[in-house]
Parts: sequence; C-alpha cells; structure tokens
Amino acid sequence: MELATRVRERLPETIVARDEVTSVVAREDLVEVLGSLREDPELAFDLLSSLTATDWPGRSPRFWLSYELYSVAHRHRLRLKVGVDEDDPRAPSVTALYPTADWHERETYDFYGVRFDGHPDLRRILLPDDWEGHPLRKTEELGGVDTRFKGASVPPVDRRT
Repeated sequence: MELATRVRERLPETIVARDEVTSVVAREDLVEVLGSLREDPELAFDLLSSLTATDWPGRSPRFWLSYELYSVAHRHRLRLKVGVDEDDPRAPSVTALYPTADWHERETYDFYGVRFDGHPDLRRILLPDDWEGHPLRKTEELGGVDTRFKGASVPPVDRRT
C-alpha cells in the first residue's frame, strides 16, 4: 500500500491490517507528528475525524488513544495510536492543530479519565459535573451504573435482587 510506504518513512511502527494503515507514536512526539502529517502536501491529513481510547487493565500502557485522520485532497485515512500509562493518563491536546479535537478530547476525558494538557476547556461533556469515575474504564462495575431518577435509585443489573 503506497500510503503505508510513505508514512513508514517517518513512522517506522506502521502496519497495514484489513487495508487500514496504523502507526504508533510516542506521546511526547504526538503534536509534532500530527503537524508534519498535516502540512506535508503528499499526505495532507487535514481532518481529525475521530479520537477515542481503549482500556487494557493490567497492561502497560493501560490506555491507547486512537486518532483517526483523513485527507480530503487525497481521500486516504490513517490511524495514529498513542499509549498512555495508568499512572500518568495524559496526552497533549491537539486542538490547536485540529479544532474538532475539542469535543473528542472532552469525551475521552469524560469516559476514560485521560487528561489532555493544554486543552482550552477540559471538563465533562456528557456526564454530570459531579459524576464520580469514568464509565468506559473496564474497572467500572459490570452491568451499568446506579441510575438516579426523581430521588429514587436503581442499582446496576448485577446488584439487583
């Protein structure tokens, strides 16, 4: 795949699986790499279409951030993955390069607890401000979370009698 060959020149940890190109980048190199991928006219990754995380408890790194990039000019895609340790769940914000990262970073913070240094307004986006925990972490209770409704509480499925 031609895209993989071009990307691999910069990012040696690049693979192709199911016709998708994925590269692994160190957290401290993320902003520089994204900037170069965006500015290179042959690659021109001008759109961050998605940003999310996966949680792998018991592994190091525990969290993997996944940045889905798209080039409008060339109509090709690239996934960048960044590992983030459980002891320091943070990454640099990329909102200055990609304004769409604003809400994606807030959602990832809300659901996984990964902080984005330099984000202009990092706060919960979907859950209430006083919510405790991060519901998409695999260490959260199975079966859901307590549901509060007009003063009543419905426990998670695995704690109902």
